[in-house]
Amino acid sequence: MSTQLLVGGRIYSASAPDATALAVTDGVVVWLGADHVGRALHPDAEVIDLDGALVTPAFVEPHMHTTAYGLQRSGLDLSEANSLAQCLDMVAKFAADRPDEVILADGWDETRWPEGRPPTVAEIDAAVPRGRPVYLARVDSHSAVASSALLDMTPGSTAAAGYRAGEPVRADAHHLVRAAARALLSRDQRDAARRTALDLAAARGVVAVHECAGPDIEGETDLRELLAFEHGVQVRAYWGQAVRTAGEARELLHDLGAHGLAGDLFVDGSLGSHTAWLRDPYSDAPGAGVAYLDAAQIAGHVRACTEAGVQAGFHAIGDAAMDAVVAGIEQVVAELGGPAVAARGHRVEHAELLDSPGIEALARWGIIASVQPAFDREWGGVDGMYAERLGVTRAAALNPFAAMAAAGVSLAIGSDAPVTALEPWAAIRAAVHHRTPGHGLSPRAAFAAATRGAWRAGGVRDGVSGTLVPGAPASYAVWEADDLVVTAPADSVQRWSTDPRSRVPGLPPLTPDAELPRCLRTVHRGATIYAA
Repeated sequence: MSTQLLVGGRIYSASAPDATALAVTDGVVVWLGADHVGRALHPDAEVIDLDGALVTPAFVEPHMHTTAYGLQRSGLDLSEANSLAQCLDMVAKFAADRPDEVILADGWDETRWPEGRPPTVAEIDAAVPRGRPVYLARVDSHSAVASSALLDMTPGSTAAAGYRAGEPVRADAHHLVRAAARALLSRDQRDAARRTALDLAAARGVVAVHECAGPDIEGETDLRELLAFEHGVQVRAYWGQAVRTAGEARELLHDLGAHGLAGDLFVDGSLGSHTAWLRDPYSDAPGAGVAYLDAAQIAGHVRACTEAGVQAGFHAIGDAAMDAVVAGIEQVVAELGGPAVAARGHRVEHAELLDSPGIEALARWGIIASVQPAFDREWGGVDGMYAERLGVTRAAALNPFAAMAAAGVSLAIGSDAPVTALEPWAAIRAAVHHRTPGHGLSPRAAFAAATRGAWRAGGVRDGVSGTLVPGAPASYAVWEADDLVVTAPADSVQRWSTDPRSRVPGLPPLTPDAELPRCLRTVHRGATIYAA
């Protein structure tokens, strides 16, 4: 056995709140306490001086699109465009610099532009040499502008639901076009993107990611390649395809090598693309969104997965979509019983617009909510995109994290990268400083949702993963951080208080103007996967 003794640090552990040293043997935490005691107990250990750094449990990213994020980070990121004109200029320059490549980009958001509208197909065709395939995904990844050349090489796209001449493609048309665009990349390009994304995850203190794949997203080839890709960051793969029988569920998972039939199994789309499924029409456009699955189909999938012992889950954002999820699960609870459903740890992704009965139902049936606080940071508030789409009153009901936590819903905090950046501390800060008063979490609750809660969302229920206690896997991150604080914001849920009397150690300052911690080292089960 080999032991490492980390000394001279600040260890975030409720079991030993004053600990300055941590001992790890064969990838497992074996002891926490004071430096001098650790040296006496482990005289032969390799000693690592932390020089006052903060040590916390490592993060888990519960909702990610690995290849897509890597392509964004290494390619053209249109989130930096402040106008439609700048977006078109960026595309034209990128095309000129890379004359032999398919042009893939994402991140544009017309709600931030003075023109107030997305690019047209004609504008994209004019910005690049004739015949170049171009795919520009909106920031929410639920619609995209495609060049005429790409549309021409995508059979069925112009006849599919969600296609309107000259406009961004949505729904089924978007799924077809995205698949055609990604197919133009080589294996080397896709692997390079995966390495970029997973290297960045490790540099952010993330040791595991949940890939949310599916037939309407990256597709089978991408999932198989990702699972075969070697990297220190652990990948848990979800496949978003509905099944009807337990046998079908088992066969599909075995064939793909996936771990669950959850993630982006779409019940609806997104608010930004007007495809989230709402009870009432949008405030700024006709219609109430898109419904991909109804309650009966949802029930069939949950029933099959529950009987197969498989984790199920859905992408649901609008209130009508959440109604369908609740109604579908309720059918299965009536048939198989609440304990059978709760035992599987089924999930719902995003869960943005839900009311008190829906929250209570999720809590009662043990449904895990995988949420993205950065959505509220980017599009919340009285003058944000949400208010534009729904009106101020309805928008204020979005992302009620405090009510969900108070009801007992298990939360997992993530990013949905590339929709928002993979920055766990920034996501925690966004959860604490929610734009709607009363919806925010305390720092401690938010941190737990990004660590312990995210492990639970991935089916790890050992009671120690995501913590630093003896017996826990030695998956931790070392941070350069400012002085720790222990006070909770006034609008947080006080049942999750970080009062010093709770003997829970403090976290770095999470005020909007504070500098967030910088990762110095990331360790997964005792192995260093990143060092600054």
